[in-house]
Amino acid sequence: MKIAIAADHAGFPLKQEVVKYLQDKGHEVNDLGAYDTTPSDYPDFAVLVGKEIMAGTCDKGIIICGSGVGVCIAANKMPGVRASMCHDTYSAHQGVEHDDMNALVLGARIIGPALAFEVVDKYIHAKFSATEERLVRRLNKVRAIEAKYMPKAGASTINS
Repeated sequence: MKIAIAADHAGFPLKQEVVKYLQDKGHEVNDLGAYDTTPSDYPDFAVLVGKEIMAGTCDKGIIICGSGVGVCIAANKMPGVRASMCHDTYSAHQGVEHDDMNALVLGARIIGPALAFEVVDKYIHAKFSATEERLVRRLNKVRAIEAKYMPKAGASTINS
């Protein structure tokens, strides 16, 4: 699986561990920075992963900052990006299965590497339940909101 990942300075140490973990599992990881702990701005890294998702050049994205809140807000401003902060395994797989989440957000000051690895595993192995009419209907409503309030996003829907 191809995974785009980025973090600001606060998320850098956890990102490094997650990158290694994913590579050890055989995934292709596109590390978009930060590359050290020099103070940086979280929106820049949310945009880097968001662009990969929008372009379809990755299967899934992971974005990390100190709390997770900043990058989550920034990423969700981008058309087609459905980012969610998950610090437990249930939310990580349920967010994909029910809501077609395509960007996992982690707060490096909230969880440690061991739990992050478990959360990442659940996220990357989850699949959207596209055969469940209620979930497709709800996702299409989300896409309609996006099309209305982010006109450049267009009006794409999923056929069940």
